[in-house]
Amino acid sequence: MHLFYTPDIDHCPELPEEEAAHAVRVLRLQPGDEISLTDGKGHFYTARITLSDRKRCWVEVVKEESQEPLWKGHLHLAMAPTKNMDRTEWFAEKATEIGMDELTFLNCQWSERKVIKTERIEKILVSAMKQSLKARLPRLHEMMPFEQFVKQPFAGQKFIAHCHEGNKVALRDALQGNEDALVMIGPEGDFSPEEVALALQEGFVAVSLGASRLRTETAALVAVHLMNLTHT
Repeated sequence: MHLFYTPDIDHCPELPEEEAAHAVRVLRLQPGDEISLTDGKGHFYTARITLSDRKRCWVEVVKEESQEPLWKGHLHLAMAPTKNMDRTEWFAEKATEIGMDELTFLNCQWSERKVIKTERIEKILVSAMKQSLKARLPRLHEMMPFEQFVKQPFAGQKFIAHCHEGNKVALRDALQGNEDALVMIGPEGDFSPEEVALALQEGFVAVSLGASRLRTETAALVAVHLMNLTHT
């Protein structure tokens, strides 16, 4: 089933340009054909193409249905992007397939990548949402300084995963399925001791993801998976 992302379908009966090109030029759909849409806000639509040309496609919605949330609460993952962007893009795709609500990129003291193009990541999130037949698109934020991020309010459990010595609990044991959850994953060189101390001061709980040494993107995906399992 081909699923098209139409975030403004509730007030605009036209597919976005990139989606229209895929429908008309790649799939060669014609007026009268039925297609499936999602607004990325929890709704699916069945629509019929009414008019199209090489670059544009108009539709008429014939049915709307809501997708029940696939997990409980709000799941937020914050991570320092990897030096190799392919690894960060891989994570964004797989985490969306598994399920999360929000993704923030962190600029940390030991980050090897200080700039990230969120436009590319946004497209990956959309593609993964459609591929996994989800009706909710994760909210994506621009890169944010670590110090600014940890001081933001969050109504739920807050965790920082790091490799330094000290008192830590296993994330799988600390997560409570009836509360929203936020997990921070550091850069390839880990969070600095000063960052860990600041996070603890701001109410974050230090956690471990297991005995294995994990790459940043692997650790982030493990965290998303554990949050998802706990909240289903």
